[in-house]
Amino acid sequence: MIENWHRGFVLHRREYSETSLLVDFFTEDHGRITLLAKGARRPRSPLKAVLQPFTPLLLRWTGKGELKTLTKAEPAALTLPMRTLALYSGFYVNEVLARVLENQTAYPALFQHYLQCVTMLATQPDSLEVSLRTFEFHTLKALGYGVNFSVCAATGEPVSPSMTYQFSENEGFIASLLQNNYSFLGKDLLAFEQLDFSDKTTLQAAKRFTRIALKPYLGSQPLKSRELFQTILPNKLKSG
Repeated sequence: MIENWHRGFVLHRREYSETSLLVDFFTEDHGRITLLAKGARRPRSPLKAVLQPFTPLLLRWTGKGELKTLTKAEPAALTLPMRTLALYSGFYVNEVLARVLENQTAYPALFQHYLQCVTMLATQPDSLEVSLRTFEFHTLKALGYGVNFSVCAATGEPVSPSMTYQFSENEGFIASLLQNNYSFLGKDLLAFEQLDFSDKTTLQAAKRFTRIALKPYLGSQPLKSRELFQTILPNKLKSG
């Protein structure tokens, strides 16, 4: 990092007064931070074209209070090129981070995983689901969500690939004969531990698990990116 500059990405932006923006950034050394971008909505503002999602940025800001003022933003590289499904997937990743990360708390490892995720979305769209699930698991880990996927929480015995386990948010995975939305095969849990989503059924199970695990952090409001994704997906499938 260049001295006094901070690497970051735009997560979300909203209008503030007639000419300015409030922008949520995900930065490498300060985590999520909201900055006031004065005059960024003016037609000739140099910030207008720069403050876009998926553009690696170098940032400077000033201020001692909760809301600081952006003083400089420069692109560190070209905006990552995202097509329809990858673009909406990227919006989903941004919305999750904007909701779950504590303000001005550094998550340097997660920042690197974010960079890897959006790069994968842009360059390997066929691996979209794997990229999203991998990032969701890294996000849960960064939030301190500690689940042991390789041990039965009730007995301490190693998870058996052929057995079914019931997920409890307070305890972990417990061997069970129940079959419901909280039931997972041992083979999938062992794959979760290794972040191995090469098997299609494991990938589907991973999506089900991360939805359960992220729900308490995301709150009750539906994700706007998920609603948008659901509206474009039928049309995308028809055109494909």
